[in-house]
Amino acid sequence: MAEIIQERIEDRLPELEQLERIGLFSHAEIKAIIKKASDLEYKIQRRTLFKEDFINYVQYEINLLELIQRRRTRIGYSFKKDEIENSIVHRVQGVFQRASAKWKDDVQLWLSYVVFCKKWAAKTQLSKVFSAMLAIHSNKPALWIMAAKWEMEDRLSSESARQLFLRALRFHPECAKLYKEYFRMELMHAEKLRKEKEEFEKASMDVEHPDYSEEILKGELARIIYKNSVSIIKGAEFHVSLLSIAQLFDFAKELQKEIYDDLQTLHTDDPLTWDYVARRELEIESQTGEEQPTTKQAKAVEVGRKEERCCAVYEEAVKTLPTEAMWKCYITFCLERFTKKSNSGFLRGKRLERTMTSFRKAHELKLLSECQYKQLIVSLLCHKFLREALEVAVAGTELFRDSGTMWQLKLRVLIESKSPDTAMLFEEAFVHLKPQVCLPLWISWAEWSEGAKSQEDTEAVFKKALLAVIGADSVTLKNKYLDWAYRSGGYRKARAVFKSLQESRPFSVDFFRKMIQFEKEQESCNMANIREYYERALREFGSTDSDLWMDYMKEELNHALGRPENCGQIYWRAMKMLQGESAEAFVAKHAMHQTGHL
Repeated sequence: MAEIIQERIEDRLPELEQLERIGLFSHAEIKAIIKKASDLEYKIQRRTLFKEDFINYVQYEINLLELIQRRRTRIGYSFKKDEIENSIVHRVQGVFQRASAKWKDDVQLWLSYVVFCKKWAAKTQLSKVFSAMLAIHSNKPALWIMAAKWEMEDRLSSESARQLFLRALRFHPECAKLYKEYFRMELMHAEKLRKEKEEFEKASMDVEHPDYSEEILKGELARIIYKNSVSIIKGAEFHVSLLSIAQLFDFAKELQKEIYDDLQTLHTDDPLTWDYVARRELEIESQTGEEQPTTKQAKAVEVGRKEERCCAVYEEAVKTLPTEAMWKCYITFCLERFTKKSNSGFLRGKRLERTMTSFRKAHELKLLSECQYKQLIVSLLCHKFLREALEVAVAGTELFRDSGTMWQLKLRVLIESKSPDTAMLFEEAFVHLKPQVCLPLWISWAEWSEGAKSQEDTEAVFKKALLAVIGADSVTLKNKYLDWAYRSGGYRKARAVFKSLQESRPFSVDFFRKMIQFEKEQESCNMANIREYYERALREFGSTDSDLWMDYMKEELNHALGRPENCGQIYWRAMKMLQGESAEAFVAKHAMHQTGHL
């Protein structure tokens, strides 16, 4: 093995001598490169091979190439690239070849090889890399597409790209992505030929070329792919995706019309077809004979007309296809236009009217999902259309009586409307909802009451809530109640609430920590109260929370009225109560504290 490594190092010497001779590297740097190269060579020549060693080797060589480039730029020397850079590039390719042969299944390794070849302009080698990779990973359409795109865009070889797509389709005859990219490639090829022919004509050169036939220039090859693909892959979504690609090419108007007509013929029962046809009305310009609108008002009227035409198609669609999916498309369109910014009051009014009209029809037929009611309410609230938002919310809670979110939105509308019926509606919501989904509503009621009602009313809400909400959900409520008590009545009120709840399990650590913090914020901070809160917290969480024990000890050490002599007893109590990892964490924190790190 030593002989092989020595031989490979000797192979490097000509390039290293050139690097030193032309002043890109010093003698000391060359010696360091030789030492590092020897280490790397040893790792990739030993009997047991590791992929990481090959990756490290490649990364080192790439870093060296980049450093050489930077130094060339700095000193302005651009010669001897064949002897230096090309030598390194060939060596890296050899390492990649060995690695990819050893770890054939590692796609990421192959892709790294591809990236390297692309960056360092090894075009001939890259074709071979793609061939080797696809021979092993023929089951991955994305790799076929990558290879074909490179042939088309970098090597400018439409024929090679075409052959790759045809081979890929033999492996994946039902892959929609392959058909789409192949379709796009043929359209790009036709566009390129059209530009070439145009240039020849400008130069008055009469060139006979089989690829310049009228059929090929019009995109006949793409049309063949389109016809074949839609006979295999069914569905409006795929059809629309091909049409979207065709629309990127101005010369393919006939093909676009054919795909569009087929879409309407073959997929009349698919909501996506109707949605596409309706939205297309937005893109259709005014008739050429008509004068184009110039003023802002005229433009708004024109946009309004286009939107009317869209809605006319949707109206026909929901009659032909009266399904939830079709109504979803219609309502989604109306909402998109409604939320679109406009300075025109006329346009905003029209959009609101259309949205509400379509909503009422869909609601009557019960063909809207809960999600769409929510979207509509939120949009109307954002634009301050409170009356309309309430109409939708009332309709939504009628249909989805057991949805906590729907009731919350309705209450939000009433609160923003400053309705006198808000409290009554909270009560009504709890009649229809299961207790386990009511926590957010109780919190909303308490928050609303704090701003709109008296302190007594708000406390009554909290007390009602604590009777209704049990288990883990009540933890959040208790924390909210304690916060409100401190905000509204100060420490005395907070302590009264704490005492009323102190035996009402479950709690969170935060519940006790809040009281400790409230106590410490008082001018006459009472250490006895702080001890009481810690002791109550430790009764609940002393077996799991090591931080509580540490903070208790720190309080005794640092507080003006603390008793440092209590720390030893607290420590031994902690060691008896804490279990497993919590005990280990406590010991580690205590040791750090003892050495002054905390």
